[in-house]
Amino acid sequence: MSEGKQGTSLYFIVKEKLLALIKSGTYKIGDQLPTELELCQEYDVSRTTIRLALQQLEFEGFIQKVQGKGTFVSKPRIRETITRTIRTFVEQMKDLGLSYQSQVLELILIPADYSLAETLHIEENDPVVKLVRVRNADAEPLQYVTSYLPWRVAPGLVNDDISGSLFDLLRTKYKVNICRSVESIEPILITEHISQYLEVPVGSPAFSVESLTYSDEGQPIEFSCGIVRGDRFKFTMERFENK
Repeated sequence: MSEGKQGTSLYFIVKEKLLALIKSGTYKIGDQLPTELELCQEYDVSRTTIRLALQQLEFEGFIQKVQGKGTFVSKPRIRETITRTIRTFVEQMKDLGLSYQSQVLELILIPADYSLAETLHIEENDPVVKLVRVRNADAEPLQYVTSYLPWRVAPGLVNDDISGSLFDLLRTKYKVNICRSVESIEPILITEHISQYLEVPVGSPAFSVESLTYSDEGQPIEFSCGIVRGDRFKFTMERFENK
């Protein structure tokens, strides 16, 4: 195989050919790809070229390497669109036709330290509900989320069933009018503690998502820190021309 038009790299050409086979269904989800040596022979390129092509496909979430077993076609990443509308994880999964489950790891009252008090606009040592959950879709763990809520926002929350949408519970039972949220997203690597809950190797790519949600009165009602699997999610942004 020779270099493509305008100097297109060989690894990119191989990557695009493999991607076309995945998208066409020739290689289905869960199928094992040929070995590196077999791909070298099929495309008449070096092992370095094949490795670069596979690395790119893995980075984009189309394949997954399993130590000692080989390379397999992955499930497509879940696309989360960043918009001006607040949408819960439950709503997103329902739109995708996925079943939702939430595993509550911790639901307790703690005193607010200085940082939490500043964030939630409360006094230091005021009671705060700490909620730690693993969010699953179709029985696959996707997110590890820790939430902090001022006790006065939902006084009985520690005794509630939090297996569904937290925001829906706040709206219906506690009559909280959710107005807006401010979110920040940054890439991180999975730590040993989180890896056991998300069932991915230590050092796997992930997103750290911090969110501060306000009521219609301008009061913070929840501060959350989420770890989102990088191999299963991608974030997209929709913008419109300002006319």
